[in-house]
Amino acid sequence: MKILKLVAWCVAVVLFGTGSALAQAKVTETEIKRLETTASDIAHAAGMLAKTDATQAAEVEKRLAVLREDIVYLRVKLRREGVTRAEYAEVRDQLETLRVRAAGEKVAAQPVIADDPMVGERVWTIAVGTELDVRLQTPLNSGTAKSEQRFEATTLVDLMIDRELVLPAGTIVRGFVGSVSPATRTSRRGSLTLAFDEIVLKSGPTRMRATVTQALDGKMSDDVSRVGTGAVLGGILGGLLGGGKGLLLGVLVGGGGTIAATDGTNVDLPPGTILRVRVDSPLEIR
Repeated sequence: MKILKLVAWCVAVVLFGTGSALAQAKVTETEIKRLETTASDIAHAAGMLAKTDATQAAEVEKRLAVLREDIVYLRVKLRREGVTRAEYAEVRDQLETLRVRAAGEKVAAQPVIADDPMVGERVWTIAVGTELDVRLQTPLNSGTAKSEQRFEATTLVDLMIDRELVLPAGTIVRGFVGSVSPATRTSRRGSLTLAFDEIVLKSGPTRMRATVTQALDGKMSDDVSRVGTGAVLGGILGGLLGGGKGLLLGVLVGGGGTIAATDGTNVDLPPGTILRVRVDSPLEIR
């Protein structure tokens, strides 16, 4: 009897260990492809549903467009740093729920979708095209920076929506170096491409998508900061950054967040540099 109990205990330990290992296992390329296949199946089902229920089909397609963006995000993140099992499961579960809706069936017990506003919860949406001024906290130089290197910045002024404070000044935003080209003898023009992908809210880090559109010299930013804060500072920066060229000495900001040197050297962005960033995907603040 004691031997049987020992065997049973060993089996339970092995099963528990296996389950824990699976829970911690990294998401694979095959699993991301599986999400893409599911999305394609849903799109086909929505097309069929449109023949009998155009309204429901339109809602499914609208939701599917958002989830497809999430799948693209997971694919990019998989290459950069890996995707957690929880992140994968969240998108997978939302797709499965949407598959049921696309089939024309009513969902009696639908899981809570993170992007759907909850009852009693206030949600603000920062629209695509909104521009935020942030102060760089991490030094970046095209001669030493590496592709996919992480960096941080903080917002300069309070962001108000409907007279309510949505993003306080000092909110941390994080990004990565998308590409880098150091200045060389043959190609003397160094460049950096920067992208923002995370903002730290009271509820924790939240995904965001934003690109750099303008840059302001750190020394000039110090002078501007002495003038005022809040809406006053925001208005001053809006005037300074309204031109076609970045105001950072020897730098030109181009499309896609690329910052290129104009004087035949490397791009040098010291801490304190002000970057104007454009929100490229709706950002929900809860």
